[in-house]
Amino acid sequence: MKADSGSGLPRRLTKEGVALPAAARNTTSLSAPTTPLERLRAIRQFVSAEAEAILACSSQLSSAAVQAAEMTAKCDGCVVVTGVGKAGLIGQKLVATLGSTGNPAHFLHPAEAAHGDLGRIRSGDVVWALSNSGRSEEVVRIAPHLREHSSGLIAITANEDNPLAAAADLVVTLGAHDEACPNRLAPTCSTAVMMAVGDGIAMLASQLRGFTSQDFARFHPGGALGRKLASVAQIMRPLDQCRLADAKMSIRDAMVTSSKAGRRSGAVMLVDSAGRFTGLFTDSDLSRILEQRDEHSLDEPISSRMTRDPIAAQVDWSLQEAMAVFSHHRISELPVIDDEHSPVGLVDITDLVSLTDQPREKSTLPFQQPKSFK
Repeated sequence: MKADSGSGLPRRLTKEGVALPAAARNTTSLSAPTTPLERLRAIRQFVSAEAEAILACSSQLSSAAVQAAEMTAKCDGCVVVTGVGKAGLIGQKLVATLGSTGNPAHFLHPAEAAHGDLGRIRSGDVVWALSNSGRSEEVVRIAPHLREHSSGLIAITANEDNPLAAAADLVVTLGAHDEACPNRLAPTCSTAVMMAVGDGIAMLASQLRGFTSQDFARFHPGGALGRKLASVAQIMRPLDQCRLADAKMSIRDAMVTSSKAGRRSGAVMLVDSAGRFTGLFTDSDLSRILEQRDEHSLDEPISSRMTRDPIAAQVDWSLQEAMAVFSHHRISELPVIDDEHSPVGLVDITDLVSLTDQPREKSTLPFQQPKSFK
């Protein structure tokens, strides 16, 4: 028995002397690896095979993929994705990708389409039809109707020599790829490639539509991702829940007049006569006075002990930017100001702790102090 060059699979000679790869023979599967190391190597080989297939496809993609992204970005209706079997499951994932990155999308099951669901296609829609072979009967049967009733039918398939490609307005070819399956049968590399190309087209379409991280946040309000993309305005304590005082007041009067019921932050934001934010006095500042037995200074202006021109966030900052400031400067309170330099709220470190289920990762974002405090 000889090895199949390049595949690692054994070959067997037919009566005519022609060597057939294992995938072409009706034989039992190759023996499974027995040791933990062999099994780990096997998984790594399967994953590597898919990665190599994606890279190979990436290098041969043509301008058709760009045209598909352009058609998708210009779509005034929905992107309708259809496919059957594994391609259908990939299509449903791509619908989720498109919908979350600026292109309204829905999935159309080809079998259901033939029984009335073709009415869901509108003239402004763009259709993505997925089929690696391009010969899936259910998809090929409805392809002419999809093209007729939409603004364009894009076929995503292995090559242009198949019925689906012939029926489409545009064909994005994926190429032929050996499957990672030991028997070279189960769709693995071909499905990985289809997923990657669909994602790539969706990402370029998103860029062409000018989709921003703020837009992304609107579609992801829940979970860790939503919290990461939230704005400071969404999570700050509003001004009526913050401790605020005139900088000319004594420390004693400022602490009394700024008292708030319920949860309290460890800082008093101080303003001048025009209501502009000028300083911050924290519980730590008060503790130092008491530790030094300097009680007489409690009747001095709080401006004499406040932190002048402290770090402050702009109201349009993202939560991620605010977290970078907390991490970089090791602070516990972050005042929030508007364009007029008036305080509008405050973010306390405890507010951030309550927003995450996992420990905060150290941020690598560069800190940029608001221009008004440079």
